[in-house]
Amino acid sequence: MLIIADKKIPDKAKINLQKYGELVLLETRGITEESISGHPDIFFFSSQKEIIIAPNLPSIYRELLHEKNISFREGRLNVEVKYPMAARYNAVATDKCFIHRTDISDPEILENTLHLQQIKVQQGFTRCSLLPFSNNNFITSDEGIFETLANTGMQVLLVKPDEIILPGHPYGFFGGTCGIMNDTVFILGSLSHYCDGEKVKIFLKNLGYKIIELYDGPLFDGGSILFI
Repeated sequence: MLIIADKKIPDKAKINLQKYGELVLLETRGITEESISGHPDIFFFSSQKEIIIAPNLPSIYRELLHEKNISFREGRLNVEVKYPMAARYNAVATDKCFIHRTDISDPEILENTLHLQQIKVQQGFTRCSLLPFSNNNFITSDEGIFETLANTGMQVLLVKPDEIILPGHPYGFFGGTCGIMNDTVFILGSLSHYCDGEKVKIFLKNLGYKIIELYDGPLFDGGSILFI
């Protein structure tokens, strides 16, 4: 198992993640804003069919995927410095639907997801804001995404972004604090330090997911944790 996470996540979280696979710490310079420069969900789009990477992802990570015999495809458009073009790959795909601000999605991603129900939202940082689970269940910290998905019949838990750390910003996004491997949700931080922690615990328990808290501290938005 290859685990890709932001180099800036807390050290205790790094130590604990290493128990579950080979940890790769992502770091880039001069490509996009510093606060999101190591976020996996800025440079990687992952669907059930394949992985699509930004063309300007540093070559060291592309070479690593080759070494591990992990298949991937390159997108056509670079991640840029400013939003919304920094969010071209920050989309969510489930086995049933594709969710993103589709006017900025990389064309390769749009082609990859043509067989899915297309749901357009206004928040370009969709994956940062949205955590997908089986059977059209989601957690989001974005009110606009919540309204859109709820109106399409999805089961969505809306949580607050308050108390989520994203250095350089007043707060982060809930989706960016988590990664999912099989039936386990890994969280950068402890839900006991989060205002909506109990709501999240109950929601995940009802869905049959386990929770692993990677360190005892406030939730940290690391741009999600990618398990390959």
